[in-house]
Amino acid sequence: MAGFLVHAGAQVLCSHAGQATPTALNLRVLVGGQKTILISTAYVVAGCALPSSPANSPCVTAQWMSGSQRVTSNGQPLVVQSSTAICAPTGTPLIIADTQKRVSAI
Repeated sequence: MAGFLVHAGAQVLCSHAGQATPTALNLRVLVGGQKTILISTAYVVAGCALPSSPANSPCVTAQWMSGSQRVTSNGQPLVVQSSTAICAPTGTPLIIADTQKRVSAI
């Protein structure tokens, strides 16, 4: 998947407008002075607007399913703007709303 690299300051949201933040950062690759994200990095979600009920609960965590195909760091693909992630326990995707626009990867 091609796209701009996602960095620590990128705006990432769950499908219900909750703010998603990475649990770890890639210290080896920087873009615009900010650390990047590996697809093995889990995200935590805060402020998910999905109401809690017996049938569902708000987004709590998310895991990336795809990333860069040719560019790696520490032997792992990086998260790019076209990457996909699944939130738990809802199964809905994360949305990369905004990231840097200078460095892209395939």
